[in-house]
Amino acid sequence: MTDVAASDFRHPRRYVRLDTILRLRWLAVLGQLAAIFIVAQGLEFDVEVVPCLAIISLSALLNLGFQIAFDPMQRLEPIYAAALLALNIIELAGLLFFTGGLENPFSFLFLAPVLISSTALPIRLTIALGVLAIVCASVLVFFHLPLPWDSDDPLVLPPIYLFGVWLSIAVAIGVTSLYAFQVAEEARQLSDALAATELVLTREQHLTQLDGLAAAAAHELGTPLSTIFLISRELERTIPDGSPLTADIKTLREQAQRCRDILGKITQLSATGAPFDHMPLSTLIEETVAPHRDFDVAIKVRIAVAATPEPVGTRNPAILYGVGNILENAVDFARNTVEVNAWWNNEKVEIVISDDGPGIAPDMLKRIGEPYLSRRRSADETQSERGGLGLGVFIARTLLERTGAKVSFSNRVFPEHGAIVHITWPRSRFEAGETSGEPAS
Repeated sequence: MTDVAASDFRHPRRYVRLDTILRLRWLAVLGQLAAIFIVAQGLEFDVEVVPCLAIISLSALLNLGFQIAFDPMQRLEPIYAAALLALNIIELAGLLFFTGGLENPFSFLFLAPVLISSTALPIRLTIALGVLAIVCASVLVFFHLPLPWDSDDPLVLPPIYLFGVWLSIAVAIGVTSLYAFQVAEEARQLSDALAATELVLTREQHLTQLDGLAAAAAHELGTPLSTIFLISRELERTIPDGSPLTADIKTLREQAQRCRDILGKITQLSATGAPFDHMPLSTLIEETVAPHRDFDVAIKVRIAVAATPEPVGTRNPAILYGVGNILENAVDFARNTVEVNAWWNNEKVEIVISDDGPGIAPDMLKRIGEPYLSRRRSADETQSERGGLGLGVFIARTLLERTGAKVSFSNRVFPEHGAIVHITWPRSRFEAGETSGEPAS
């Protein structure tokens, strides 16, 4: 079977383009300028325009400097992206200091950089940015200039209200960022797992194509080698005894025969591996079971005799990998025996793989087949109890569902113990043997 390490996909390094951060910073500059203009000119409130414009101008100059000094299309290391987002938080805190602190309704913009970080950066950097935003909000509770307002009717907010604003900002940063991080992480995991699935299928198809090429090469080389063998044999018969060429002709004939034997073996190995070969259901099961017969676990295969002819499908790498991976998991978890039962009728084809192991934990049963789902057990448990069901089962289930199969997981009924996996195809899909992009419903 083809193995794919989950660690190669589960923890990808995350990079954000500099252009993405700069676009957000330019958007912030334009929004801040618009807010200052509306408050100062439209509402005619007394605003500390000079220091506010100084902070906004500094932000704009930094943006220009970054665009000139660096390629905007380059991907930033997470720490540098976090530093730019931290700069956004500090600049916002400076503007809020001159415009009322937490009394300013724009104080909730502290949430924006942390939310961006939670969807694109590692969790440790998101936590650091969240702490920075809460610290800045806490400082603004006590240190800030008055909120721009009508001098004839000043606005005075009670301390309890300011505390409520601070608490809402802190809770919003924590809850919203955590939710955004969880959604983004699940999307990344699913994307990586699907990439691993495509890689496995590509490798399996590549191996199948190599088998087909080997068979074609053996067929094409067979004729000239046969000619060489016949000519060498005739030469060996016509050359007089004692001739110095006798040994060379004999060696040529023996090596030609050896090449014919090797090509014959290649043809036999590739006979069931060509891309368009057909194989009965019983042959498919035997091919997936054979690599696991040398273990201490007994594998019992039962194929029901039906009134309809045995279904015959193409040698599909997705089916071979999917059934083989599920069988491998059953062997890993089984204590003594794994059973593989198969039956069919005119409408469907079904394979049931069961073992006598500990079974699937109730908390995992409904989630089985999700990417990176596993249970880590302590080192003192027996070998039959150790293991995990994660990326491998997800890949197997995805590949099987792409062939039209429906895969379900369950446990044996008490007092028996062990897991049961049902794999069911519509007979027409199994015999067609084509892979579709949509899973079976």
